[in-house]
Amino acid sequence: MQAILFEDALDQIVAVDPRYPRDGYLFLRDALDHTQRTLGRESKGAPRHVTGQELLAGIRECALERFGPMAITVFEEWGIRSCEDFGEMVFILVKHELLGKTERDSRADFEGGYAFEDAFRRPFVPQNKPGAQPPATKVTSL
Repeated sequence: MQAILFEDALDQIVAVDPRYPRDGYLFLRDALDHTQRTLGRESKGAPRHVTGQELLAGIRECALERFGPMAITVFEEWGIRSCEDFGEMVFILVKHELLGKTERDSRADFEGGYAFEDAFRRPFVPQNKPGAQPPATKVTSL
């Protein structure tokens, strides 16, 4: 599939169903490519199938690398608030024949994948050193 065809199709998809913007779909495609490379899923130049759970892991890795602690903010801007939104996007692309699926694939593969707060914010929250005490709070009277 040529990139220009994918991008032309995205324009049509977003015109009919504006829930997710073009940039969200482009990120999803990049995350899929990242996942396939990471899993070694290319053989003879043809991409192999990736499960919903594998894709969610790849989305997480790609988002943390690309957006860091701003990942949730970027996703919220794109209308993506849960793993189920990524599943919806995948199946929109399947419906438009931009992605393939097997008979075992379903939207349910994306349900309960991970909480965005845990996946995208927690890695950036400073951890207390073992044995360290939280800073004392000073109480002042009026």
